[in-house]
Amino acid sequence: MRGGHVHGKTKEAATTQPSPGPTAVVIGGGVSGLLAARELAMAGTSVTILEASEAWGGCVGGHTVAGLSLDSGAESFATRSTAVADLARELGLEGQIVSPHPGGAWVQLPDGPQELPKTGILGIPANPWDPEVRRSLGLSGALRASLDRWLPASLGTTSEVTSVSSLVRARMGKKVLERLVAPVVGGVHSADPGLLDVDMVAPGLRAGLKKHGSLAAAVAAQRKAAPGPGAGPAKAGSAVGGLKGGMNTLISALVKDLRDRGVDMLSGKGADSVSKTSNGWRVTAGDATYDVGRLVVALDGPAAVGLLETAVPELSGLRPAPGPLVSLVTMVVDLPELDGRPRGTGILVAPQTPGIRAKALTHATAKWDWLAEEAGPGTHVLRLSYGRREDADGGAPDVVMDDEELLAAALDDASALLTVPVTRADIVDWDVVRWAGALPFAAVGHKQRVEQVRKVCAAADGLTVVGGWLAGNGLAAVVADTRSQLAQGSRDIHPIS
Repeated sequence: MRGGHVHGKTKEAATTQPSPGPTAVVIGGGVSGLLAARELAMAGTSVTILEASEAWGGCVGGHTVAGLSLDSGAESFATRSTAVADLARELGLEGQIVSPHPGGAWVQLPDGPQELPKTGILGIPANPWDPEVRRSLGLSGALRASLDRWLPASLGTTSEVTSVSSLVRARMGKKVLERLVAPVVGGVHSADPGLLDVDMVAPGLRAGLKKHGSLAAAVAAQRKAAPGPGAGPAKAGSAVGGLKGGMNTLISALVKDLRDRGVDMLSGKGADSVSKTSNGWRVTAGDATYDVGRLVVALDGPAAVGLLETAVPELSGLRPAPGPLVSLVTMVVDLPELDGRPRGTGILVAPQTPGIRAKALTHATAKWDWLAEEAGPGTHVLRLSYGRREDADGGAPDVVMDDEELLAAALDDASALLTVPVTRADIVDWDVVRWAGALPFAAVGHKQRVEQVRKVCAAADGLTVVGGWLAGNGLAAVVADTRSQLAQGSRDIHPIS
């Protein structure tokens, strides 16, 4: 093996001696795994990263449809922190950071479409009397939501755990919950807001409520503090940023950076087992064995606990529920009637809306100007997502559809949502991508489970567990948390001698 790499005990290399210095194996080649490997390599650790699939990046992937290079998973990042933008700059992508087109998004309600307020968090408005909010809520709904300003700050903040639904209903009422929050939460997290822990999906919001005295003021403060995707403060409505060429370019840059640093990157090679040794960890993967001082597990929650529970039995009772199955239908269509962006950058769908099976539609060529330029006039990229967690035991409400059924549903839904008929004859090319468990399911009480997992892992010398199931959904959360966890655990790196 090349000098500086983790020692792999195989039949061919049984006599090879490991290089001196700290060594590590990272299991999982999604964003958190790649970033963890980079942090370790920058600290002088010899790193091997194992990924069971043939692709790097996890749910930040890419595919080619009609000759266009498109994101097959995450296509933007939250700008509530500089975490993703900072990483992009470090990887030489600063000039690629872009904001979405300022047209804004819509929400499809049972009684018709409305423009989505541009100054909210998870659909929670910063001002119930903004024109877009009032149009969605009506006068009575806006009046009820405005009561939030006079309610005691203790309402919704005293219990140890609370759901998004409970907090919003108590502070702002049923209409804000059903007409604004449920569509946004369903589109972003593929789950009912009654199932999700508000402290996981909107970190700091309840603390802000205590500080500022109302939920609306807490939302306004978070929006004001959030940096934009580029330099300077965020503009209203630009709570997300992207990369020219797609978010998948971040993965390409990360992979190149890791290879330049000499990290052993083994795709198509998953870990079979891990065990604690007297001076570190042993990882088996096929016929290879790795003895290292540091182990980083960057898998989804159920898989991470399943791999570790033999070596760390205390984790057995902390296995989270699997995330929902999300299916994404991407259609490239020749349809000049969509040049006018009839629903802005896209439309979220309220769960109770009849006749629509999609939970969201992204009009990608309306959202990203760089993509519209690449596609050319009259050519549009539409992406519809399916699958929403409606119950605590798992499962989406719809029967899982095959590709042809999904395409038929996408055509019907796109036609209804965009008010422009979209037919098979308009399709230039299409693709279906399924993500099973890619969105972590942050059920009520999940924050406390995360704290327990972190406590157990801290007691297991040389072990770090990262990923969206612990950090929270979204690239911003994953990037910031992974770096924080690797920094905290750096004292646990041990050389193998």
